[in-house]
Amino acid sequence: MTRRDRSRDPRPGGVLGPRPSAVLLVVQLLVVLAYPFLADSPVGRAVLGVGQMLAVGVAVAAVRRTPALSWVALTLGVPAGVFTVAEAVASDTAWVVLVSALLHAPFYFYVSYSMIRYVFHDDRVTRDELYATGAAFTVVAWAFAYCYAAVQVVWPDSFGDTGAEGVRSWFELLYLSFSVLTSVGLSDIVPLGSHARSIVAVEMVVGVLYIALVISRLVGLVVSRQAMKVVQEDD
Repeated sequence: MTRRDRSRDPRPGGVLGPRPSAVLLVVQLLVVLAYPFLADSPVGRAVLGVGQMLAVGVAVAAVRRTPALSWVALTLGVPAGVFTVAEAVASDTAWVVLVSALLHAPFYFYVSYSMIRYVFHDDRVTRDELYATGAAFTVVAWAFAYCYAAVQVVWPDSFGDTGAEGVRSWFELLYLSFSVLTSVGLSDIVPLGSHARSIVAVEMVVGVLYIALVISRLVGLVVSRQAMKVVQEDD
C-alpha cells in the first residue's frame, strides 16, 4: 500500500471509539438541545462552541487522516476555536462575529466534504458511515448558519422575524438553516435582503442535492450489496 493510499484510508477509531460519526451526530444534536439553556451565559456559549468543534475535529481525524486535514485544522480550526470564545464574550462586536463566521463556515464545509468522502470511499456501507451521513448533514447546517451570520454583519437587517427587521441571534440563524436545508419551511425567520435570499437559495439547492445524490447513492450501495449476496448464495 502506497503512502497516497494510506492517506486516503479511512480508519475509524481513536478517542471516540469505533463509531466516531455516531458520537459527532449525538454531540451536534445535544448542542442544539442545550443551547437554549446556556444562550444567556458567555461561558456556557463558549463551552458549547469549543466542545462541539473539538468533537467535529476528532471525529473527522478518526475517519479521514490526510495532510489537507492537518492544514485545515491549523489554518481554520484553531483560529475558529479562539474566535468561538471571543464571540461568546463579545457577541455584540461586529468584527468579531464576522471573523468568527468567516473562519467557521469554510471549516464546517470542509468537514462535511470529508465525511461524505468517507462515506463513499468504497462500495461497502458500514454502520458508522450511515451515522456519518447524518452528521455531515448537521455540519452543513452549521456552515450555512455561519454564512448567514456573516451576511447579517455585512448587510444589516438581512433577516427578519415575520417581516420585522433586526439582528437575529446565532441560534435563530441555525434554526433557519435547518429549516431551509430540510425543506420543511417551518422557520419564522425570513431573509429580507437580496444577499440573504441568494445564500438561502443556495442552501435550498444543497439540501435537495444532498438527498438526491448522497442518500440515493447510499441506498444504491446497500441494494447492490444485497443483490451480490443473493447471487453468491445462488452460485
